[in-house]
Amino acid sequence: MKVSNTSLLALLLPAVSGRFVEPNEPDRAALYPDGLPKAAESNEKYHIELSPGETKWVTEEEKWELRRDGKRFFDITDHPELGALRLKTLRKSVFPKHPKLQDEVKPLLGSLSKTEMRNHLETFTSFHTRYYKSDYGRQSSEWLLGQVRNTIKEAGAEDYVRAEHFKHSWGQNSIIATIPGKTNSTVVIGAHQDSINLWLPSVLAAPGADDDGSGTVTILEAFRVILQSEDIIQGNHENTLEFHWYSAEEGGLLGSQAIFSSYEKDDRDVKAMLQQDMTGYITRTLDAGKPESVGVIVDYVDPNLTNFIKVVIDEYCDIPYVETKCGYACSDHASASKAGYPSAFVIESAFEYSDNHIHSTEDLIKYLSFDHMLQHARLTLAFAYELAFTDFTALDDQEWSDL
Repeated sequence: MKVSNTSLLALLLPAVSGRFVEPNEPDRAALYPDGLPKAAESNEKYHIELSPGETKWVTEEEKWELRRDGKRFFDITDHPELGALRLKTLRKSVFPKHPKLQDEVKPLLGSLSKTEMRNHLETFTSFHTRYYKSDYGRQSSEWLLGQVRNTIKEAGAEDYVRAEHFKHSWGQNSIIATIPGKTNSTVVIGAHQDSINLWLPSVLAAPGADDDGSGTVTILEAFRVILQSEDIIQGNHENTLEFHWYSAEEGGLLGSQAIFSSYEKDDRDVKAMLQQDMTGYITRTLDAGKPESVGVIVDYVDPNLTNFIKVVIDEYCDIPYVETKCGYACSDHASASKAGYPSAFVIESAFEYSDNHIHSTEDLIKYLSFDHMLQHARLTLAFAYELAFTDFTALDDQEWSDL
């Protein structure tokens, strides 16, 4: 039986209102202090892209029906031309064949902390939802920006490193932390900050511990530790590093599209982008008798960057990788790819064994392994450090001389 949103809302409001006054719960605002989002009150249509060249117009509820059916998409309503400006200037990406900075990276790995990640994730999942159109989504983004700025302050890097919101019309803003290098060539590390309950996003709880609270705190921990490097803080690295926390991934990669559309228009030189989306769940992998491993996505990604990630895992992680696929537009790296930038994506396991609690009230910390998240943090830190000091111009020259 299909229940309308109006009927379901009427049934759930008493329970939801009770949820907001639990003893000892942090004092937070209502989901929508100014009323329901416009999309929840109308049949407003959104233009989505389900595969290259396959587009359709859908309502907000039809978006969630597609997601419940396992279909991913870009919402291209605001950015239909993403990628068009760079089509004629794309060059083959080139990356180091082997890691070279083991002496610098390995001492830093020991500073990565499971406790830091857990403490951040406990607060991050305490918001009723991080749905990007809710007031909770706005609050959680403001809290996260505060944690990023505190990290910079504690590192003594406030005069050099900056963190700002990238503002969006829907209320929850993306976050960009920038560690300037000698050049404007940029390496991006990303995760998405929003969560969603696909059965009724406007009302039901969505703690989003794994999706993508785990990725959010994983890259935040790598950011914290990389700022312990004097060479990084002093700007001795070749390339600028950026850490991104995207808003509205669940709505069709909205936040990351907005950012990479802006970068494309500004002719930003993004050398590589790595997405960490879900980094903590291993139960189904182990139950299937498979070894704990990092899932390396191999479809709709840059193959050369992906090969570099494999050698980084071999060098710096204590577990192996497994190749896996996730389909079109399956996380924010797809926005970078569409804009013509080399991108890659790693996940907690082979895709078929990934967390089956996501997009529900059961996406909880208790199902996650912080030891596994630590492996993703090791990968993130090593990836960022190695590419921060990579001379891409020399790599390009070598590639041409080998032809």
